[in-house]
Amino acid sequence: MAYLTDRVKRAGKAIAIVVLGVTLTACSATYRNHGYMPVQEDVDALVVGKDTRETVAEAIGKPGTAGLLSESGYYYVRSRFEHYLYNAPKEIDRQILAISFDSRGRVENIERFGLENGRVVTLERRVTDSNIKGVSFLRQLFGSFGRIDIAEQFRGG
Repeated sequence: MAYLTDRVKRAGKAIAIVVLGVTLTACSATYRNHGYMPVQEDVDALVVGKDTRETVAEAIGKPGTAGLLSESGYYYVRSRFEHYLYNAPKEIDRQILAISFDSRGRVENIERFGLENGRVVTLERRVTDSNIKGVSFLRQLFGSFGRIDIAEQFRGG
């Protein structure tokens, strides 16, 4: 009888440990990555003014997103989301690599943007001249997040 009681105690402890482990892992956050960002070494190998659309696609791959307004550039976007229990996923990081091309199809500008406290921040910029195409579009796109005032829409202003 003592043997059976000892065995039940050990089984109860093992079950309690398993239940505790499952409970703790269920409460921890999980992370998901979305999108594609080329390796920094591959991006550093690109030469502004020399590389073309074809050589960029060969070196770092074609992006999932190209210029929305025209064929002005390639945009590589990667986001990292935190999932915690039943809460909605929260975006904790976003990286954007924008490669713009001139009219001849050569690399004109390479920029890297990040999302810091809901604001777009330029992390790196390589450009041949001061005329940067496509940046205003990105800034407009990401600058409007979190600045919508519903009450203002109903007031008509």
